[in-house]
Amino acid sequence: MGAGAAIASSALAVSLGDPAGVGPELLAEAWARREAEHLGPFFAVGGERLLAEAAALRGLDIEIRRVASPEAALAAFPHALPVLGEWDGDYRPGEPSRGGAGLALASLTEATRLAVTGAAAGVVTGPIAKSRLAEVGFGHPGQTEFVAEACGYDPGDVVMMLAGPNLRTVPLTVHIPLSEVPRHLTEACVERRGRITALALMRDFGIAAPRLAFAALNPHAGEDGRMGDEEARIIAPALARLRAEGIDATGPFAADGLFAPRARATYDVALCAYHDQALIPLKALDFDSGVNVTLGLPIIRTSPDHGTAFAIAGKRLANAGATIASIRMAGECAARRLGR
Repeated sequence: MGAGAAIASSALAVSLGDPAGVGPELLAEAWARREAEHLGPFFAVGGERLLAEAAALRGLDIEIRRVASPEAALAAFPHALPVLGEWDGDYRPGEPSRGGAGLALASLTEATRLAVTGAAAGVVTGPIAKSRLAEVGFGHPGQTEFVAEACGYDPGDVVMMLAGPNLRTVPLTVHIPLSEVPRHLTEACVERRGRITALALMRDFGIAAPRLAFAALNPHAGEDGRMGDEEARIIAPALARLRAEGIDATGPFAADGLFAPRARATYDVALCAYHDQALIPLKALDFDSGVNVTLGLPIIRTSPDHGTAFAIAGKRLANAGATIASIRMAGECAARRLGR
C-alpha cells in the first residue's frame, strides 16, 4: 500500500453521486487500483448492491463489503471496498430517476455528516445532476454550497478551487449569470477569496509562500480603461491590500496569456473573475485528472471535476483519473492537517 494508506488514521467518506452516472463504476475502479495509485483508505456511503453491479459491468472482479462503522471500514479496506449504510437502489446506468436522485442526496448528506463530526477524515463527493436533486428537495446551487452550510459556513466564506497536475484555478464568482459578474466582483470579494486561498494553500497543500495571480475581467486587462475599468477600480486596490498583508498577489493580468506554459510557471494558483474563465483552462489541460477542492472549510472536501456523464455510464468508457486524484488529494490534505 502507498504512503497515503500508511499515514491514515481514519478513512475518507465517498458519496455515490447520481447512481445512473459514472460515479459508482469509477469509485469501484478507484478501489481496484488503490495500491497502484497509492490511495489511502476510503469507503462508499450506501449502494452496496449498486456498486457490485457497477463493478461487474465495468469488468472488475472486486469484493464489496458492508460495514457498520468508519472504523470497520478502515479494517476492511485492504481486502474489500467498504460500504457504510443501508441506502441502495437499482443500477440503471444512463437512466436518471427520482429514486436515484434520492439515493444520491442521502449518500451526500451522510458522507458530509461523517466528515463534519470527525468520524471520517474528509468527504469526496461523487458527481450529481443538480436538476434531478432539485426534484427531491436539494435547494443549493451545487455541492460546494451544501457542504459549506453543513459546516455552518456561509457559502461566501469558502472558495472553490480546481486543481490538476498542470494548473490550479479559483473562480472569484461562481454559479451566477455572466451578466451579473461585474456586480458581484467587489473589492471585498477579491480580498476575501484571496486570503482564503492563500491560507488553504499553506495549510492543506504545504506551500509555504503561495503565489497568487489574478486574471482581469475585461479583454487586455481593460486596456487603460478603454475596455472597462474594473481592473483599476476594483481588482488592483484589493491586490494592493493583500500585498500589504504579506500575500504574494500579482495582477490583474490579461486572461488570454495567463495560462500559457511560461506564465503558469510564475504562480501557484490563478484567481479568475468568473466561472468559465477558471474552468475552461483547467479542463483543457487536466480534464481527466482535475479535482474540485473546497477551501476554507473545517473539513476536507474534494470532488472529481466532471459531471455525471450519463451518456457513457456503464459502457467502460469513463476515465477514473479524476476520481482517483480526488481521493488522493483529500487524503494528502487530511494528512497535512494532522501534521503527518
